Amino acid sequence: MLPSFNVLGGDLDACSTKPLTGWYRDGCCNTDRNDRGLHTVCCLVTKEFLEFARSQGNDLITPVPEHGFPGLSPGDRWCVCAQTWQDAVEEGVACPVVISATHEETLQIVSLETLKDHAI
Repeated sequence: MLPSFNVLGGDLDACSTKPLTGWYRDGCCNTDRNDRGLHTVCCLVTKEFLEFARSQGNDLITPVPEHGFPGLSPGDRWCVCAQTWQDAVEEGVACPVVISATHEETLQIVSLETLKDHAI
């Protein structure tokens, strides 16, 4: 696991334990070099974002019990892929971001300014 700092340089806060999120399913947007999707952006998902992600081949709505995935609803917090979130920004459907729970590795793809523009 890479060191756990948020995009502001502080300790990485938890994103969600209900539903349990994160690459490690530890509630945080922690990552490592095996996380090719870079699941590092802690978001408060919206209906528009969930529909956008599904249209891009990432269905976060439908439960997948065999993988312990409950499916998401608007208002849930979830560690989403940095590139998917950046694509949503470009399409005008980005959901709000919890900056203190967004891993610093996100900055490889998304600018801090853009994250701050969507911060809650």
